[in-house]
Amino acid sequence: MLRKHKVLLGGMAALVVALLAALLAVHRWVSTDAFRQRVEQEAAAVLGVPLKLERVGLTLWPWPGVALDGVELRTRQPLKVERIELRPAWLHLLIGRVAISTLVVRRAVLPQEGIDALLASLQKIRERDKSPETSTALQLLPRRTVLDELSWVDAKGKAIVIQAEARLDGEGLPERLELDVLRGRLQGTRLDLRRSDALAWEVLLQVASGTVQGRVEVQPAGDSGAEFVLKGQLQTRDVELSLLTAPEPTEAVRARQPLSGRLEASTTLNARVRQPSALLELLQTQSKFTVRSGVLHGIDLVKAVQTVGVSRGGNTPLDTLSGQVSTRGKAIELQNLAASSGSLSATGQVSVSPTQQLNGRVTVDLGGAVGVPLLVGGTVDEPEVSLTAGAKIGAALGTLLMPGVGTGAGATVGGKIGEGLNKMFGK
Repeated sequence: MLRKHKVLLGGMAALVVALLAALLAVHRWVSTDAFRQRVEQEAAAVLGVPLKLERVGLTLWPWPGVALDGVELRTRQPLKVERIELRPAWLHLLIGRVAISTLVVRRAVLPQEGIDALLASLQKIRERDKSPETSTALQLLPRRTVLDELSWVDAKGKAIVIQAEARLDGEGLPERLELDVLRGRLQGTRLDLRRSDALAWEVLLQVASGTVQGRVEVQPAGDSGAEFVLKGQLQTRDVELSLLTAPEPTEAVRARQPLSGRLEASTTLNARVRQPSALLELLQTQSKFTVRSGVLHGIDLVKAVQTVGVSRGGNTPLDTLSGQVSTRGKAIELQNLAASSGSLSATGQVSVSPTQQLNGRVTVDLGGAVGVPLLVGGTVDEPEVSLTAGAKIGAALGTLLMPGVGTGAGATVGGKIGEGLNKMFGK
């Protein structure tokens, strides 16, 4: 019996030595300049963008894999990664299938301009080769992906640093995603996405001192190339708007946001797309919302009613602000707005273009001035309000007939006359 144990231990020792020798030989091979240059050339041909590597080697812990150090994709704004680790699924390799078990990306810096350039290059290659997306690409997706301090840099040069881990199932579908925003906009945000059914996921987002929670599901395309449908229901609770919209997590930046206050909302999501890359452009949302104890920054509605002309700057405290929001891509439409604060109340409709331009109309009641119509313009960062043309005429007449008293009443009458003329002439 003792002899058998010795033979078994000897065999295992020999196997370990052989594996170490093989790993050492592979390490020497992949560490050569010739191998590194070959990887650079083949990757550049696939991506359509020059690739530069400082070093290629092996990583042994916790499982053997390939490590790429000093990765740089030389787009107009380079995409840089300090280290990439690729660990294959060894059991799949034994049966002749190539599969990636784990991908680790450490300290990447990814400017949006560089990402756009890479995507454009990949699209050109796909169109040139006329190669449709196939299930092979899904099979090569890593079953586990770790992003260690990845920095995304927007068009204005502002960076968001995240830590994330994602897991896929055997069919390439998301199983779980955990993401934390370490620095930059929305610092402290945490996302937890877990699959509950075959094609449904539970969402819990902790953001801006509040939560967004709900369920998202996908209805697959019936035929190849057909549209698939994404649907969802989300509930927003106690989210501070100034924290949500601030590009930087500082008090000074928060104070410059268009609106502050606590947000409660119920949202439905809907999208019909053929390619996942078009999801953000085609996603539509419908929300009913209420903001409590808010402040409308950049507009003083009281001053706008009391004065004739364009009003910029100032603030409007609000007890409540409610309404409906519709979005399609980057375009936003606010409808059935209703605001109240002391003797002031207002209703209206406002749209926000993809370029952040404001266009709308608000009707304000303030003391003796009831139904004063105001035009909303400017941008999200620098909004402005002004009396409509009819209201300006009415305000001038009111001031002339009853100096110091009739401005608000005249604006109200003038606004109604203006609406009547528009209806009469079909404008």
